[in-house]
Amino acid sequence: MRLVMNEPVERMDRPYARRWWALLVLCLSLLIIVMANTALTVAAPDMTQDLGLSSADLQWVIDGYTVPYAALMLLLGAIGDKYSRRGALVLGLVVFGGGAIAGSLVDSSTGVIAARAVMGVGAALIMPATLSLLAATFPRAERAKAITLWTATAGLAIAAGPLVAGALLQHHGWSSTFLINVPIACVAIIGTFVLVPPSRAAHHNRIDYVGGLLSVVWIGSLVYMIIEGPHFGWGVKAVTAAVAAGVGLVLFIGWELRHPRPVLDVRRFAHRRFAGSNLAVALFFLAVFGAFYYLTQHLQFVLGYDALDTGVRMLPLAGAVFVGSALTGYLTPRIGMKITVTAGMVGGTAALALLTRVDAASSYGDFVLPLVILGLAIGLALSPCTDAIMGAFPESELGVGGAVNDTSLELGGSLGIAILGSVLAGSYSSHLSDATTGSKLPASALSQAQDSVGAGYAVAQGIGDKARQLGEQAAQAGNTEQAAQLKAQSDQLAHGARQMADAVGSAFADSVAHTSLVGAVVLGVGTVLVGVLLPRKEAAVREVAEEQEQERKQEEELVDSEAR
Repeated sequence: MRLVMNEPVERMDRPYARRWWALLVLCLSLLIIVMANTALTVAAPDMTQDLGLSSADLQWVIDGYTVPYAALMLLLGAIGDKYSRRGALVLGLVVFGGGAIAGSLVDSSTGVIAARAVMGVGAALIMPATLSLLAATFPRAERAKAITLWTATAGLAIAAGPLVAGALLQHHGWSSTFLINVPIACVAIIGTFVLVPPSRAAHHNRIDYVGGLLSVVWIGSLVYMIIEGPHFGWGVKAVTAAVAAGVGLVLFIGWELRHPRPVLDVRRFAHRRFAGSNLAVALFFLAVFGAFYYLTQHLQFVLGYDALDTGVRMLPLAGAVFVGSALTGYLTPRIGMKITVTAGMVGGTAALALLTRVDAASSYGDFVLPLVILGLAIGLALSPCTDAIMGAFPESELGVGGAVNDTSLELGGSLGIAILGSVLAGSYSSHLSDATTGSKLPASALSQAQDSVGAGYAVAQGIGDKARQLGEQAAQAGNTEQAAQLKAQSDQLAHGARQMADAVGSAFADSVAHTSLVGAVVLGVGTVLVGVLLPRKEAAVREVAEEQEQERKQEEELVDSEAR
């Protein structure tokens, strides 16, 4: 047996024998790039304290990864198709690992943001490469099952990120959450050379770099606007990004419609199955990332779980994703994609609706059922959608197909954190103001507490610390009257600290319920739209046949053009 797998998958006359082992490597590569975001939500408090991050710094530490990740996927997916999908995966892992090493060594907000941006570039190479290699390596009869496992891995990574980060933070600093990616990336690189066969498009004309660069402009500007506007206000930066995104999108569509070999044939969005699948992926991750954003905060700040305990308590979501994925492999061939995906989205809407019951008295037990339902919904809805998106692209554009799926996912996730995060912040601020009415809390302290739930508890802790200091002074006072006055002030402040902590917890719980209602409405409306867009089983079969015929003609045209 050769140590390095050098036979291209396109030259094999039968399915690759070790394709399931290759899938394991692809899933491992996927795991670390999804965990890179979810783990950071748990490491953020330690990082904030150690580096003295402002709320704006922390936001860009998180989203510095997202902008290059989303913006570059389409262009890099096309480059991988032409030159080497396996090469793109390996290069992505190297860049990602290098960024992780840099992130563990820096000691400033600027350094961490830059390291995260480098990791985002690596992720933009890795993500479409995993899907394109999967699609190229597996025969069509097995592709749906392989994509099911790929999707289940993404669901596992969402929950595993906080668990791994929590375990590391028990004994190590936040930099360990960066370094843990390095050995995994090394294992994935070795596994890629040993188990994953090289692949590239058999016929591929010159890359449409103009279209690719326009996609970078409009997607990058759109993601930047989504981050900047809701979190930092609609100033010059956000408005400029919005204009750039709009103009870039118009130019991109116009160019792609006229180009003979576009980086992305936008006419595909006229097909109901393709358009509905992309919409479903975007909406689902809007709900999932948004819910994950505020649920991890509630578990840590309001219910008081540490990082590891928070990760453990997200595991029902991961287990349910695997169950849902197994169900979709059984249900989709029998009842059709439309019913399976719609059922999954209804389940996601129901999970968010259950979270509207959260209040100050809620315990972890109140979150278990919504987490399980949300996990089942992810498994049911996403695998058929990803399979449909990948099936719409010819062999020469599998990297682009993976990039389209992943861009929908990333745009949805960014929108989820931006929209639901903004609703959460506004609702929390309003509820806290109402809860502290008449408390004689200084306006500056209230403003600080309204910044975030963590800041609110910090204000309560500061009041409690002041109460303890006065109590110590009272114990040491030589004058009985002075001691009594200090003791009375201490008791009053201690009572105020408890009231403040209760008000923060109650305000955040109410904001979770309100934000969940908004999320449920958005996903519910989206469910109706997706249900209308997706064709019935018989129509879907015809549409797939038409797509395959179109793919065959495109391949023939490519062969003819290269022969000339």
